[in-house]
Amino acid sequence: MGMNKRRSNIEIIADMLRVGENGAGKTEIMYSANMSYYQIQKYLSFLVKHRFIDKIEVGNPSVKYQVTKLGSKLLKNIDSVTELLGWLEK
Repeated sequence: MGMNKRRSNIEIIADMLRVGENGAGKTEIMYSANMSYYQIQKYLSFLVKHRFIDKIEVGNPSVKYQVTKLGSKLLKNIDSVTELLGWLEK
């Protein structure tokens, strides 16, 4: 997206929400969204705190993260805005 090689916070959040749509573990999200351990901690706690992602205990010690309805809505909005901004760059 654009000239900037580094992803914005919003792009990182969108990548995480995409991975978590079908439920995913922390490591899966970290690798799929191409994040560092520090980033995954910071962003996951933000997304869980604001109820965009639910933390689900699927065993002991296994935990999965699942995107909520609110998270899906956020992802759709991010995609719409990104599409509009992409159109401006043409």
